[in-house]
Amino acid sequence: MSAHSHAEGHLPHEPEKATLEGRNKVLGFWLFLGGETVLFGTLFSAFLALRHQVLDGPPAHELFSLPLVAIATALLLTSSLTSVFAVHAMHTHRVKALINWLIITVVLGLGFLGLEIYEFYHYVHEGHGFTTSAFSSSFYTLVGFHGAHVAFGILWISLLIVQLMKKGLTVVTAPKAYVASMYWHFIDVVWVFIFTVVYLMGKVV
Repeated sequence: MSAHSHAEGHLPHEPEKATLEGRNKVLGFWLFLGGETVLFGTLFSAFLALRHQVLDGPPAHELFSLPLVAIATALLLTSSLTSVFAVHAMHTHRVKALINWLIITVVLGLGFLGLEIYEFYHYVHEGHGFTTSAFSSSFYTLVGFHGAHVAFGILWISLLIVQLMKKGLTVVTAPKAYVASMYWHFIDVVWVFIFTVVYLMGKVV
């Protein structure tokens, strides 16, 4: 069956699981996310152990701007919702809607990344550089590592959009869209923990 035929609705409801290869991709990606969870858990542990070691640098409660971080959080959480809409569009074989929702997801991700870059720029000018203290090093490592994951996700979904435009929705492209959505949800969940542990706790504890 051609990709064109697939795009016309001759796919099963969950095309990402229509083939053994597709199911293996989904399973393998769950295992990958398990490894990522352990890695981020290590970075969180290091940050919690070092967050009061500020030396001569500014402490968290003086440094962080919660309104800016809240806007960034809203952008990223909204992008998680749009990726859900993208998967729903895929399950109902609406290729154009799938592509459009993925584009919106990328735009929201870029907005989040832009605010994070601005945030880092502001912090550096406030005397909070990477080597200022153990706190600053652990902060930039954790939050920057997450930001790198967001940047990678934006690139990945952008390339996927191009492939969907060229090849349509098939049993080959569907698993790619599904695991990209899984990845995006993962980095959104990680950010919720960062927002809570780094920013909220930094302001009140």
